[in-house]
Amino acid sequence: MKKRLKVLLVFDTPVPRPRDYTYVDEFQGMDWNTENHVYNALIENGHDVRMLGICKDLNILLEEIKESRPDVIFNLAEVFDSKASLDKNFVGFLEMLGIPYTGSSSKTLFLCNDKALHKKILRFHRIRVPRFHDFYRGHKVWLLKKLRLPLVVKPLADEASRGISQASVVDSEEALVARVKFIHEKMNMDAIAEEYIPGRELYVSLIGNKRIQVLPFREMKFGSNTSEEEPRIATYKAKWDKNYRKKWGLKNIFPGKLANGVQEELEEICKRAYRVLNMQCYARFDVRVTQRGRTFIIEANANPNLAKNDEISQSAEKAGISFNKLVQRILMLAFKRRY
Repeated sequence: MKKRLKVLLVFDTPVPRPRDYTYVDEFQGMDWNTENHVYNALIENGHDVRMLGICKDLNILLEEIKESRPDVIFNLAEVFDSKASLDKNFVGFLEMLGIPYTGSSSKTLFLCNDKALHKKILRFHRIRVPRFHDFYRGHKVWLLKKLRLPLVVKPLADEASRGISQASVVDSEEALVARVKFIHEKMNMDAIAEEYIPGRELYVSLIGNKRIQVLPFREMKFGSNTSEEEPRIATYKAKWDKNYRKKWGLKNIFPGKLANGVQEELEEICKRAYRVLNMQCYARFDVRVTQRGRTFIIEANANPNLAKNDEISQSAEKAGISFNKLVQRILMLAFKRRY
């Protein structure tokens, strides 16, 4: 019999709402799929669930916990005060409360939010990543001799492919300087430039703490409408714009097993990276596999999206883990963990 837990489901909201707000209207929209899906799964799993939206005031959380302290917090907060970089700070606050929560620690979120820092750590542990360089605001921008064109230029500390478009792929020093300048000045962020890795784009999801399970891979298939000679990257539109995906024939599929031992090698590499970054509960790696079978970790994603139609949930379903079971497993991984 499942243990009935008092669960506080927390998520970010664009505007402040009172503690007893139900979010019935919001849950009807696509933008709230994750919160809606997880809430319903927790209820169907038999837990006592309260919801709390967090905008930029932590007092509402303190009041909630003081009056109804939960057994575990299911954390879906991706931003705080409209800033994605503050998700780690919010988790740090949860850690000070001493209540178990889902997902990775504030330290792991800090590492994963910095695209250069977590790549440096992975490279130290001999896990292959593209060659890269970080460009901080106020410093000189130039093409380093160690980098080979073309390069992909991204915001250093943003998520969900925000700031990534076809213009992010640069093939000259002039284009590199212009794109970094765009990120510095228009987005007010530091930038990273990394070598473009031609090959298949795979998404590897994992769940667990000490014992880690690798779920079936997902792959972004670039349609026949795109040229073989053009760099193929997962831009923001390629991930989130349905009309754009339809226009260019982009699909996310389950690939067949990778041949020549690449499948097993990639599973072990992702497990190693998961442990190296001290990830907890669940995570996803964005990976490139070249024609020669060389694997590169492009991004490490702690606390990825859990909506039913997103990668980790679909990979879990393929592995025979229903969405309700996935949510229950993540919840219990958090509850059994102590800080």
